Amino acid sequence: MSETLTVTEVVRHFADYVNRVAYRRESFVLLRGNRPVAELRPLPTGRRLAELPGLLAALPRLDDAGDFAADLETVRSEIARGKLVDPWLSS
Repeated sequence: MSETLTVTEVVRHFADYVNRVAYRRESFVLLRGNRPVAELRPLPTGRRLAELPGLLAALPRLDDAGDFAADLETVRSEIARGKLVDPWLSS
């Protein structure tokens, strides 16, 4: 919920209100003649959706995906044949 302030009040203590927005993430609705005319609020943090393709392109590539898939298939077949033994099981 935003606190309402007169424009005059904000002008008199502008640096204080900007600090409250910046450091406490507070929002204020500014009134002139008891009518809302503006809002003083923190900018949204995070990234824009338009940046997603660039972020995905910057991720490291899994160059040996074929080797990884072969390893998975080997492990799955050994599990299915009962060749793998869990060393943590108690006898």
